[in-house]
Amino acid sequence: MTTSFVSEVLVVLSLGTWIHLLIFRGQFWRVDPPPPVPPGAVPHPPLPPVCVVVPARNEAEVLPRSLRSLLAQTYVGSLRVILVDDQSDDGTASVARRTAQELGRSDQLVICDGSPLPRGWSGKLWAMAQGVRMAEALQPVPTYILFTDADIEHEPASLAALVARAQAGQHSLVSLMVRLRCTSLWEKWLIPAFVFFFQMLYPFRWVNRPTSPTAAAAGGCLLIHRDALERIGGLASIHGALIDDCTLAQAVKSNDRLVFGEGRLWLGLSDGTISLRPYPDLASIWTMVARTAFSQLDHSPWWLLGTVLGMGLIYLMPPAGVAAGLLLGDPTLIVLGLAGWSLMAFAYAPMLRFYRLSPLRAFALPAIALLYTLMTIDSALRHWRGRGGAWKGRTYAAG
Repeated sequence: MTTSFVSEVLVVLSLGTWIHLLIFRGQFWRVDPPPPVPPGAVPHPPLPPVCVVVPARNEAEVLPRSLRSLLAQTYVGSLRVILVDDQSDDGTASVARRTAQELGRSDQLVICDGSPLPRGWSGKLWAMAQGVRMAEALQPVPTYILFTDADIEHEPASLAALVARAQAGQHSLVSLMVRLRCTSLWEKWLIPAFVFFFQMLYPFRWVNRPTSPTAAAAGGCLLIHRDALERIGGLASIHGALIDDCTLAQAVKSNDRLVFGEGRLWLGLSDGTISLRPYPDLASIWTMVARTAFSQLDHSPWWLLGTVLGMGLIYLMPPAGVAAGLLLGDPTLIVLGLAGWSLMAFAYAPMLRFYRLSPLRAFALPAIALLYTLMTIDSALRHWRGRGGAWKGRTYAAG
């Protein structure tokens, strides 16, 4: 069996995989704006009361923009914002109070001083749980709770659109993948791919299909009906999850399918609600990915091995085939490799256009995929060394 033949077989497998993905995996590669809510389906005032829960740990720098955007929402129903100060040491609570005072919205803001982290809880979920407990004591009791990160700047009508979509579709949970910051050199190369890989793993069309078991959400902007949260046993039911958003979405959709016979989730991509979190260099993006990548694989060495082999076959084999074809003088290998590489670039180009970057960057996806594979391996190594899930001064060795 010649080297050229083996190479051709592997490149054909890669090409066939890309054809299958493009046709049968929920059109994950498409980047479509959220469809408008039908005018007749939008509820009339009074709108349901909403409470926004913002877990914040050392977020003083971004709060003047993010908290301002929440307090300035055009939502005409009752709206309260609970900021859970998760033992910050940078004046997060003071900045929050000052921001609300400057807007004349101090009555809408509630500051919750976070208590020490209990054993077995992830830090973010514990902060969120404290916010939910405080929200349940408000009057009026909120119908919906919006979980949002402290570094998210919301469009003025973002909340109104989320509630309208939730009510129009009777969704238990609606979520937006916000536009991530894409300014620095490394952000431009790696951040669009992060969203692309997420959509590939959780095709939005499958998430939004009531009969599909696929569930996902984006924790930066997640609106949930309070009844749906209570039906799954509250956040305590997922208290140790590091990938809290997708774990919560899976719990809600599974429960919905038991109660209603169908999952009631909706996940979309936002252009106007944005993340302020900077990732100025490779190290910062590496840490962000390595924190949870191995958790995504259920800490299984076999899933890790399969992921590494799969990434190699899907992303690295096409350019490797082109290189091998040039070295071996095999034109068939070159053509097959270029075909797979082109399909890969075709799939990635819409995401690059969404982030207002040249589609030509799509041909660098194999190198980007290699970096993400190395981050995933590093995530496993950190877990095995007891340093998994390190984030904001905390380490979650178990996961």
